[in-house]
Amino acid sequence: MNKKLKITVASGSLILIAWFSNFVNYDPAIFNYSMILATIIAGYEVARKAYYTLKMKVVSINLLVTIAAIGAVIIGEYWEAAAVTFLFTFGDYLQIRTMNKTRNAIKGLMDLAPKTANIIREGKEIEIAAEDVKKGETVVVRPGEKIPVDGKISEGKSEVNQASITGEAIPVSKQKDDEVYSGTINETGYLEIEAEKVGEDTTFAKIIELVEEAQEKKAPTQALLERFSKYYTPGIILLAVITYLITRDTRLALTLLVIGCPGALVISTPVSVVAGIGNAAKNGVLIKGGEHLEKAGKIDLVAFDKTGTLTEGKPVVTDLIAWEVKEAELLKLAASVEKSSEHHLANAIIDKADDDYYEIENFNSVTGAGVIATLNEEQILVGNDKLMRDYNINISEKMRSEKTKFEQKGKTVVYLVQGEKVLGLIAISDKAREDAREVVNNLKNIGVKKVVMLTGDNSEIAKSIADDLNIDEFQAELLPAEKVKVIEQYQKQGYTVAMVGDGINDSPSLATADIGIAMGAAGTDVAIDTADITLMADKISKIPFAIGLSMATTNNIKQNIVFAVTVVFALLAGVLGKFVFLASGMLVHEVSVLLVIFNAMRLLRYKQKSGGKNYA
Repeated sequence: MNKKLKITVASGSLILIAWFSNFVNYDPAIFNYSMILATIIAGYEVARKAYYTLKMKVVSINLLVTIAAIGAVIIGEYWEAAAVTFLFTFGDYLQIRTMNKTRNAIKGLMDLAPKTANIIREGKEIEIAAEDVKKGETVVVRPGEKIPVDGKISEGKSEVNQASITGEAIPVSKQKDDEVYSGTINETGYLEIEAEKVGEDTTFAKIIELVEEAQEKKAPTQALLERFSKYYTPGIILLAVITYLITRDTRLALTLLVIGCPGALVISTPVSVVAGIGNAAKNGVLIKGGEHLEKAGKIDLVAFDKTGTLTEGKPVVTDLIAWEVKEAELLKLAASVEKSSEHHLANAIIDKADDDYYEIENFNSVTGAGVIATLNEEQILVGNDKLMRDYNINISEKMRSEKTKFEQKGKTVVYLVQGEKVLGLIAISDKAREDAREVVNNLKNIGVKKVVMLTGDNSEIAKSIADDLNIDEFQAELLPAEKVKVIEQYQKQGYTVAMVGDGINDSPSLATADIGIAMGAAGTDVAIDTADITLMADKISKIPFAIGLSMATTNNIKQNIVFAVTVVFALLAGVLGKFVFLASGMLVHEVSVLLVIFNAMRLLRYKQKSGGKNYA
């Protein structure tokens, strides 16, 4: 039994003894002494906190209760003194218990943290503490065990439950060379894992750390209310003093002190923020603090990057047109240049080609245009219209016509030029995600006014994707810096903008938007650190959930504030009307605090339902 509960039980027992003695007509002194003792037991900790906060020049709720209790004892209202301190202490105990429930999502995450690990050292398998595993060591994980490190599978295959990281309960098939994360559960097979991130560096440890930090960061509304209460509480004391000087009614003045406590108002925002962030974390969405949670609840424009966000991010070569060489030679030339590139389209060309490459020199990447290199002292260009214009390459009408046909089908087209001669073109397709259209519609259903797409691809491809996905507006052929300018234009038009990207290539846009949302960040430190909201799974279906939860949290905060203010004014009216007294006022005050907490706890059960689909 914790200390606060013991104090509550002891004080409550003495109050019961006092009333029992009064009921059976024992000596009135028993009633009085029992009530005074109950007041001292329940009020000691309250008075001690009031003293220390007053030393820091803060007038707290504890001080109001202490003054009211002492005043009630002085005027002989022992029952009122005992009731006020008991109800305040009991309410505080219940408040702590219910607040802890709002943190259950975080406690659940921490409980999932693996405590031990089986590793192979000097040819033997030994069990050690998970935090003692060293980078590069081989970790053995059997069916049903938690994976204690981030790493790569070196032996075995299995189904791994990654719910603690991504929020997705359906196990994912894993085999040799696949990445796995600490805190996930190996469900079926035997695995040997080469440790790459250990201890506090694992993705799971970072998630817990970020969520704990997020719950401590104050939302703007919370900071405003705390500043308000800093002046409000002394104002209540002044009001009580003025009331006493005018009416000479000590009981009325003390009652004003008690019912003026802004407890429900002060707690209205933080309890909602804690519940919202906890629910989000449980579902694989990291929201980095109350400020971002509250701002995300005001989003009315969502801007998507195209490649890897609205599309699958796995482009494949679908068509080749060779004019001066054979198709195999066209591919070999393109792959030889692209193998030094990190662009996603380069992978499609390399995957299509054989592993036979020319030795190229002087490789250079031109942002938003393509790549260039030299082969046998002859320049090779692989890129789009911008690259062709920059290097004054003549593109015939026939070539442009072929290119346009592919683009109208939503395909990206690059030219290959050797010297000044266009050898052919390569068409690459990146399919839209199956649920992309549904996500766009769900965003509109929850109140987002506009969904836009920002892409470096040309207008024909952008239009094809936008039409297919019911996107309101698109901007094409944008360089990263130009995406930033577009977002700033939307902000000047009055929109609260969320930008969705991968957290690396789109980091300038994510930083400029009111809210940056990074996708598929599991294992990616840069993505986790860059964005305001991080989706651990590579699933855009989490975006309506994240924004919807933020909107629900913002509404919840407003409900709590309106309720708390209404209760305070109702109690004031009750005191002045002489039908709310010291004990009943404290009871209503404590009940109002608990109701605010219970209202916030509803956010723990939030699930976005739209179009018959749950986003949770």
